[in-house]
Amino acid sequence: MWSWWTWDLGSTALNSVMISFVFSVYVTGTVAANPERGALMLDAAQSFSGIALLLLAPLMGAWADRVRNRRLMLTVATLVVIACIALSWFVKPHDEYLLLGVSLLAIGAVAQDIGTVFYNGMLLQLSNKTNIGKISAIGWGFGYFGGIFCLVVVLFGFVLKGGIFGISTDELANIRAVALFAAGFMAIFSIPIFLWGPTAEPLPGRERFNVLSAYRDIGVRILHMWRDERGLLHFLIASAIFRDGLTAVFTFGGVIAASSYGFATDEVIVFGLAANGIALLGTWALSGLDDRIGPKRVIIMSLSIMVVAGIAVVSWQSKPSFWIFGLIISSQVGLVQSASRTLLARIVPPGEENETFGLYATVGRAATPIAPALMWLILSMFGLRWQILGIIVTILIGLLLMIPLQIKGVTYDRPAAAPR
Repeated sequence: MWSWWTWDLGSTALNSVMISFVFSVYVTGTVAANPERGALMLDAAQSFSGIALLLLAPLMGAWADRVRNRRLMLTVATLVVIACIALSWFVKPHDEYLLLGVSLLAIGAVAQDIGTVFYNGMLLQLSNKTNIGKISAIGWGFGYFGGIFCLVVVLFGFVLKGGIFGISTDELANIRAVALFAAGFMAIFSIPIFLWGPTAEPLPGRERFNVLSAYRDIGVRILHMWRDERGLLHFLIASAIFRDGLTAVFTFGGVIAASSYGFATDEVIVFGLAANGIALLGTWALSGLDDRIGPKRVIIMSLSIMVVAGIAVVSWQSKPSFWIFGLIISSQVGLVQSASRTLLARIVPPGEENETFGLYATVGRAATPIAPALMWLILSMFGLRWQILGIIVTILIGLLLMIPLQIKGVTYDRPAAAPR
């Protein structure tokens, strides 16, 4: 269980350091000849990575349900992520390195998302009906803790002038060294799951893996959900929409703070640290709520709080209101993500955990453009200070889809497998 939690802690190095706050900003703003070209290249790379994940995630899940060695497959995916992060050291501040930079970020993101399919599939082997929500929430909280730690080290050790590590600024070596730190951090905290993470035996009666038959089985599985598990299909669609809004909270929160509310660079970093910190506290403090009242109620409660807080931000449109209500929104993100994961784990058919979590990742990726598109539309119509409404509307749509959700078997009445 501890090895499962520490992987979440280590994997945040990619999300918090490389993608959200530090290295992607360096690639698009410094490596690129101009910010517009950098943003265009990064968007294109992310689009290709989305297509790749759309094709690969369910395929990998189907493979894992036949091979059943989740630990081995998670290890391979994690090593690919670590390699992509470490190779980012070679991305120098010249435009000819732009393609290398955005490609490494995109490949690393795809590999991590695929690894998360196997990682989520382990949850049933580590929990039972009384603690699955708590175990999931603690793991999610470890991710936020890792993000806070990494950002503090990067800020004071590498980014600020005269950083404590004293790395040369020639060719921006101090910024490029952030990639080596992130790779090392992820590698160290992934070792426990490489050694002690749960695996499982192949299920009897499963045919050998074949790519064409795997895609055929995925299609059959979706048709089966439409006929006999429509509640599961309903949840996959609803969760894809509100998870897109949750992702946008951290992806665009800093951008909105700077462009719409006049936050300086250091204020954005401080807000990012505070947002991660309160997300950690909210997730851990309420980690047992899922097991007491059920994941659906947790999701509806937290999404409702986020919608109300988002409306408050738009209503007052001031820096203090953004701080107060922005942190309230942040406090609920991890709780919703964790409850969404446990709800799916409670209802997934035995032996199809990886394939189902692969579909979970795939449907989620398909919904990725919703929040950015709504933000762009609202920005075009009403101006900068209203663009946060795009995120709130996305979350609201997901909330409205969740309210009527009915799924049989959500009580999670089957025992979890013992870890190996």
